Formats: sequence, structure tokens, C-alpha cells
Amino acid sequence: MVWVRRVRTASGATAVQIVESVQGRRRIVRHVGSAHDEVTLAMLLQEADGLIVDDAQMQLDLGLHSTGRHVALLPEPTAPELLPEPPAPRGRPARPPRVTRSFSGLLYEVLAGVFDDLGFDVVADETFRDLVIARIVEPTSLLDVDRVLADLGRVSASLSTRKRTLKRAHDGRYRDLIATACFAHARSRGDISLVLYDVTTLYFEAEKEDDLRKVGFSKERRVDPQIVVGLLVDRTGFPLEIGCFEGNKAETHTLVPIIKSFQARHGIEAMVVVADAGMLSAKNLHELEDAGLSFIVGARQTSAPLDLASHYRWNGTAMVEGQIIDTLTPKHRGARADNDTQQRAEPVRRPQGAPASWRAVWAYPTKRFVRDNKTLTLQENRARAVIEGDKAARGTRFVKTSGSARSLDEAALARARMVAGLKGYVTNIPAAIMPAGEVISSYHDLWHVEASFRMSKTDLRARPFFARTREAIEAHLTIVFTALAVSRTIQDRTGLSIRKVLRDLRPLRSATIEAGGVVTDVAPAIPADKQALLDALRTPSSGH
Repeated sequence: MVWVRRVRTASGATAVQIVESVQGRRRIVRHVGSAHDEVTLAMLLQEADGLIVDDAQMQLDLGLHSTGRHVALLPEPTAPELLPEPPAPRGRPARPPRVTRSFSGLLYEVLAGVFDDLGFDVVADETFRDLVIARIVEPTSLLDVDRVLADLGRVSASLSTRKRTLKRAHDGRYRDLIATACFAHARSRGDISLVLYDVTTLYFEAEKEDDLRKVGFSKERRVDPQIVVGLLVDRTGFPLEIGCFEGNKAETHTLVPIIKSFQARHGIEAMVVVADAGMLSAKNLHELEDAGLSFIVGARQTSAPLDLASHYRWNGTAMVEGQIIDTLTPKHRGARADNDTQQRAEPVRRPQGAPASWRAVWAYPTKRFVRDNKTLTLQENRARAVIEGDKAARGTRFVKTSGSARSLDEAALARARMVAGLKGYVTNIPAAIMPAGEVISSYHDLWHVEASFRMSKTDLRARPFFARTREAIEAHLTIVFTALAVSRTIQDRTGLSIRKVLRDLRPLRSATIEAGGVVTDVAPAIPADKQALLDALRTPSSGH
């Protein structure tokens, strides 16, 4: 009878030995090795088992017969059994275990699990999934993706296969499949009757323009070719739709195409669209209303004196903290207002009663007034310095020029002081359906889409500077869109930023260990706090 036993040595190590029973007495057939930790011990035990039983022969020749070697017999051990360090093994020496690689397999497993939870496995393309996960972990070029995936324990597809995947993503309409899964996920969490929209620009370091990459308006004052990207999210910031437009396309012309695409994809008729003041164009608002949609957009502060003319006449220009005024604003610039200054009460918008106006809500937070007033003071001081000749005039506000003479525009400064602190909102939702406070709070949810854009630009590095053709750029944005959905879900489940989650989980590395010809993957030890994080990631948050 032959078996494997573990014996504690005098030095505190654990010896693994193959033992044979001969006429009731035990003898050591082979000393496999000594282990000082659990990983090495597991490897030695596995090697010993393999030496006893061989899959091909059923029983391995251990050299028990006709060896011509003397085998010392050991007395029956007592417990605890402490032996001196075993002598060097006879026959073929057992090579010490060694780590052949380490990898963050646990991190990949978690990210792939969230990917599948969101229903993105409907794409059924492992290479696409790998590209998405690599984008989350370490955004890099398509050429360098194999390095990132190798660190996650994955064998990357070839570069040519990765390029073909981008083509499949575009031709196979992967974005439609992902967007449909995103909609289903958002709907399962609750109300999606309100969506948020914003745009950003992504530039290219290219010498020439093409049909998509064009020089256009840039908040960063860049003159490089760029594209305009529109993003639609739910009220929590979870992405629902993404669109790509020519770099010279006005931001106001991107809203309606994205909304119509979203409606057509999901068969939606009624919903509320929230956007910032950049989307405030009469054409946009009329198209949204004609499509049966409600909207809330930011109002330009310069329209406050006209909107609040009746309020100012009857109540003066002084405001108090938290004051809200629900009134009307003309649908077209220069149009006659339905706000009758002869009426003391503020008008309420009704489609039949005020066809030339939208509903306007104005709020006065003191904190905003302090900020606006400080800015106006700085602008006034600069204007005076320009007038005195102490500073050069470079589009300075409140400087009035008449011939070669400059003077302070007192009237413009007074108007600006009068509306300091006011924040306006334009909507077509009647007050009976949505109170003014809810209009304001819904608009302020826009920070979620801004946060998603920041994540896509920083954590996911969305700028597709390695892509050149429209097909490749669209496919790249599909990967970023998918990665954004996974990242937002991770943040939602854990309450931590995606960067913090990656920093916590990436060091939990698995290892591939080779011992005596046996190769085994060993999982990492997981501290209690990291286990809590893993549990949160694997459990959908409430409302999902």
C-alpha cells in the first residue's frame, strides 16, 4: 500500500513524502519536497498524487522493485511528529515550485460579470468584450491592448482580429444592441420618463479635415479638426444613447437627431428632455414640442429683465434667498411677450392662453448672487482700467466706444447687476403637472451627464486619436459607450469611483505555479474589505 503523508520538520516546514507499508512497517519511498507556505504545500501534494497515480498507466513506476538501493525503514511516528530536515531525495530530484506568471484574473472576472449582468453578452463577441474591459482598466491603443489583456490573464486576439472586430462592431450594429440593453437596464431600475442630454467635442491632431473631422467651435479654442459627440443619459447618469456628428455642426442641431433616434429605437412617445442653455433655440424647442415631447432647458440670464418685467414693476428688483418666480418668456427673440405688466399676478402658461410664450421659472440663490456680483465687480474694474488706458482693450465687457473715446457702459452694468444671482429655466410643462421646484431639481440633474462626459474623457480617454475613418471612429465610440455603462454601474453598486475600484482590485493577483511538471493557477488571498467590495460588485444595487 502506497500513500502520501505530510510531516512537520524540526525547522517548522511541512515535508511531503510518498510512503509504502511493507509487512506492517512504513518506509519512505520518495521525499517530494518541503513547504513553508500553503501554496507550495498544495503544489507538492498535487505532485505527489500525480507520482502515485498516472492517468495513462493507472500506477506510476516509483522504482520500488529491482532498484538495487537500500531503503531505510522508519519507526511508527508519534504525534506530533517532528523529523529532522529530510535528506536530499533519491533518484530524480523534485524541482522547487516556481511562479511562471501573475495576473489580475479576479478583476477581469468581475468586469466581465457586470458586462453580462447588463445584458451586453447579447453581442456574443468575446473580442469586443475584451476591448471594452481593456478600455476600462487601462485605455490604450488597439496595438497595445494585448499587453493590458495579458495582465488580466487573457490571451488577446491578434491585431488583425481586433481590427476586424471594429468593423464588425460598425457593420453588425453593435451599438444598437448595446443601446437596447442599456434601455432595458435603465427601465428595470425605475422611471425613465426624464432623460438628460449634453454634448462635447473630441479633437484630432490631424493636418487636414475630412467628411467627419472638421474644424468647428471649441471651448478650448483649438483649431484642430474635431467631432461633436452627443450623449443621452437617464437621471442617474446611466448612458442610453450616443451620437457622432461633424466637427462644425452646431450643438443645437444635435439634440433633435439624438432624441428622434432614441424614440425610434424604443418606440417612445412621451418623455421629458433636459438640456443646458446651449440647446436653447426656437427651432429645437418647437421640434421637440411638435414630436410630443416635454423639455426643460436652461434660460439665458439676459432674458430675465423681459421675463420679469411685471414682477419688477409690482415688487421691485430686490430678491430674497430661495425666491422662485414662475412666469412666461417669448418663444421667439424680439416677439411680444404675453406677460402683461399691467397685471400684478404672474401669468401661468397655457397652450391656448399664451401661444407665443414658453413657461419660464426663475430662481434666486444667494450663493449664486455672491459669485455673480464678485465677477461683475472684477469686470467693472477691468473696464475702468481699459478706459483709463492702463490695460489693453480685448473684448472687455462694459466698455462703450464712440469714435476714439471710451466710456463705461453704465446701463449695461446696471442691467447685469439687476439680474445677478438669477438662474432661469424654460419648459413647456404646465405648472399643474410639474411644480417649479421640480423643474429646477430636474435641471440640476444635468451634472450626471457632465460626470459621464468627464469619465469618458478622463478614465476612458474617449478621444479616438488612433482612429481615422468614420467607421473606426464610430466603432471606437461604441466601445467607449459600453465601457461607460459598465463603469457607471460599478460606481452605482459600490459607491466608489471606477479609479478607486481598479486600484483596490488590480493588485489581487492570481498566480500560475509550476511544481514537478504540474502547472496550476492559484487564486489570490482576499482581505475582508476587498471581499466586501467584490460582494457589492456581484450584487446588483437596490432598484436594479
